[in-house]
Amino acid sequence: MKTAITISQVPIDTAGPFVLRTPLPTAFASAAAFGFDGVELFLPDADFISSEEVNALAAAHGLAIAAVGTGAGMLRHGLSITAAAAEKREAALAFVLAMIDFGGRLHAPTILGSMQGRCPAGTSREAGLELLASGLRRCAERAARHGVPFIYEPLNRYETNLCNRLTEAARLLDHHALGNVVLLADLFHMNIEEPDLPTAIRAAGKHLGHVHFADSNRQAMGFGHTDAGKSLAALREIHYSGFLSAEILPLPDPAAAARQTLLSIRSWLATSRRKPGHREGLTDNN
Repeated sequence: MKTAITISQVPIDTAGPFVLRTPLPTAFASAAAFGFDGVELFLPDADFISSEEVNALAAAHGLAIAAVGTGAGMLRHGLSITAAAAEKREAALAFVLAMIDFGGRLHAPTILGSMQGRCPAGTSREAGLELLASGLRRCAERAARHGVPFIYEPLNRYETNLCNRLTEAARLLDHHALGNVVLLADLFHMNIEEPDLPTAIRAAGKHLGHVHFADSNRQAMGFGHTDAGKSLAALREIHYSGFLSAEILPLPDPAAAARQTLLSIRSWLATSRRKPGHREGLTDNN
């Protein structure tokens, strides 16, 4: 498992769960100085910065691009791939597909979270899931051209009425035979919806491709009441080797949030190393 920290460059996003909000050169330098393996980018659109510039920053600081978010399409333009109007769905997909192409040039997957939207008013959940599956298929096909997966994130009930739990999302992928789509386990959303986080992680294990490492209050792990150790142990059991990405509120300040994230992982790693039968599962600098 590897660590990542979120960077936002969306000016109107003042309350979102993004730790670093300084210009990208400064944010990349900060992420590297803290000791993260990669960064997760939240950008206004696919034209905000060239992929060459981002790749140069990543190389200069020894960082991977863990993933690229698409939520600005919802935040700035109110777009979702399950909108009632076909032209709205197409506009949303155009935005996401452009982000997939941008991410692909960074060798990074793209995330669909808030832009999944909600079931259109007056339609059934089943119809909404059909729209979602159709959009996921198109996104997955585009991502495959770049040799990367597409990431789908189940959200809590206050943000969507589509898939709220990992098992629901896994059933959707299986039912529609959606290849090249992996699931994002966001521990903050899971704390709201899942009866037991480790059990949910194990059940959806074969589909899991990304993790948002956030506590129950969406702050850094250790500032809420989530039992991080049990979830990390479950991730190790399913041989998860992707990123633990700190999509968290920058509280009490960005530096403290970043350091607490790494401290929580290192503390668990130190404890697990003392247990009989331990197998290494995190990179040494985590």
